[in-house]
Amino acid sequence: MRLLTVLMLSVLCWLQYEFWLGKNGMMEYLQVKDNVEIQRHANADVAQRNQQMYVEIYDLHRGLEAVEERARNELGMIKPDETFFRIVGDN
Repeated sequence: MRLLTVLMLSVLCWLQYEFWLGKNGMMEYLQVKDNVEIQRHANADVAQRNQQMYVEIYDLHRGLEAVEERARNELGMIKPDETFFRIVGDN
């Protein structure tokens, strides 16, 4: 009976060790869980950036206002018969 108790106790200790510290144990599970949460936040940021890019692409394909805005800001273009005023600050 004493041998059975020692054997059962040793099996219990081994199972607890495997559960907490062994391969695919609780510690590894918690690390993976944290990594998944970090990746989920990164994916949400990328999804938001992609959505903004899709809206901008749609606007460039469908609307002329975005094309005009880019031409004015990046290339300095103006329409015919249009007067361009540049306001310069104190610096």
